[in-house]
Amino acid sequence: MCQLLGMNCNVPTDIVFSFTGFATRGGRTDNHNDGWGIAFFEGAGVRHFVDYQSATESPVAELIRRCPIKSKNVIAHIRKATQGRIALENCHPFVRELWGRYFVFAHNGDLKDFNPELNGPYQPVGSTDSEAAFCYILQELRRRFDDALPTLPQLTAAIEALCSKIAVHGTFNMMLSDGSALFAHCSTNLHYIVRQYPFAEAVLCDEDMKVDFSEVTTPNDRVAIIVTEPLTTNETWVAFKSGELKVFIDGLPLA
Repeated sequence: MCQLLGMNCNVPTDIVFSFTGFATRGGRTDNHNDGWGIAFFEGAGVRHFVDYQSATESPVAELIRRCPIKSKNVIAHIRKATQGRIALENCHPFVRELWGRYFVFAHNGDLKDFNPELNGPYQPVGSTDSEAAFCYILQELRRRFDDALPTLPQLTAAIEALCSKIAVHGTFNMMLSDGSALFAHCSTNLHYIVRQYPFAEAVLCDEDMKVDFSEVTTPNDRVAIIVTEPLTTNETWVAFKSGELKVFIDGLPLA
């Protein structure tokens, strides 16, 4: 199946280090080579890049590795296709508008007999179970809250209930962000780490690369990285529990 990568920070930060290790799994150290994508929030806008080529061969992925785009919320995905052909329209993350803001979504897993009734403005463009799940989530959020943006506790409770309902159909590891918070739901496999002062050195698992974050940060910086499998060999990653939804704001998971 696919793999997920997310970043949530209290200040705009680049994801070059983490993405470099993550992208290597898209065809070199693992076989997630059926496409990839990444989305960066920037103010009210989103920089969105997808490619049906593997992340190890895509020139667009090489651009991301070399270009330090800074953002407070990032979601990336490398694809191992289970449903839907290898094509641009089936590459995650997906982007849609709700309540006058962009939502970005990516999914790792395989949903069986999942055929939600989609009767509103949110319709899949591609043929994946993932995009259908995203459209269903947005449709149901709009139905529950109409045109009024709910409070964070209300939104969190609604997303958690919808994730639980979808997960009945199979594996539903997902990330969702509106640019102010990052929601991550685990069915089987997700891990996170919070990097903050005092910063230390990190060594990638998949590449011969290390960074001393104390040299490129300030004492006020805080960064949460959420990923399917830990990216580094010398840091302590926290595993999600099965069925758990976590919300990250300003580089920290909410209690």
